[in-house]
Amino acid sequence: MKRSNSVGRSAFRLFIYAFCVFLAMMSLFPFVVMFVNATRSTFEIQQSGVSLIPSRFLASNYAILTGKTFDPFVGFYNSVIISTGATALAIYFSTLTAYALVAYSWKMRQAFFTVILAVMMIPAQVTSIGFYQFMYRIGMTNNLLALILPAIASPATVFFMRQYMLGSLHLELVDSARIDGSGEFSTFNRIILPIMKPAMATQAIFIFVGSWNNLFLPMILLTNKDKYTLPIMVSLLRGDIYRTEYGAVYLGLVLTVLPLFVIYFLLSKYIIAGVALGAVKG
Repeated sequence: MKRSNSVGRSAFRLFIYAFCVFLAMMSLFPFVVMFVNATRSTFEIQQSGVSLIPSRFLASNYAILTGKTFDPFVGFYNSVIISTGATALAIYFSTLTAYALVAYSWKMRQAFFTVILAVMMIPAQVTSIGFYQFMYRIGMTNNLLALILPAIASPATVFFMRQYMLGSLHLELVDSARIDGSGEFSTFNRIILPIMKPAMATQAIFIFVGSWNNLFLPMILLTNKDKYTLPIMVSLLRGDIYRTEYGAVYLGLVLTVLPLFVIYFLLSKYIIAGVALGAVKG
């Protein structure tokens, strides 16, 4: 009886592992197809459909990509600057705002948090016209700072940081630091930020990906080709008036996706640490 139960558990465990491997393969399949298509010609992509065998047109696709009126590496550089700056500002100031909501008791604190929740419900497209008019009047169009500085106000990140802080921050640490003579900003930078690393890493991935893939606002604010981001350039490849070179489009998408992989692998250990911390506390 015990032997049959052991065999049944082993078979069930094997099924779970096989199912997880299947899901992982299905998740990776679109990326594999994208990398393979970056080496294929437009004719091969249109005629033979999906293929997992790389072809020999990578160099010609690269020549097409770099032969346009814009430089994709300039777009790559602009996207890196915008996404890195927006992520850093959003993470730091959102954590600082969440700390003010958790560690301090002040009048209208709950009302302030309610306003933040209300702002979360407003789509960015609704405020885009007013945002563009404001940027135009202060001379910030065709300026990368117009896409970086607004990240300071990130309601969704504030909400996430506050909820994480409520469960992981012990206010006794803050009181001890104050007794030892630590200033408020010193306490925040040296004690609070290390505690918040898992939450910051998680949000950094989402903010970086969202800023990197953002097409709507850059298309509105940036008209100078030297300020174009990589998603804008890829969208222009797809809208070629004569012929869409799908191989070059896929190569541009590869350039777009690679930094996202790098960011995820750099920050994944902090996400795992945050999940483990939550499991231990649970």
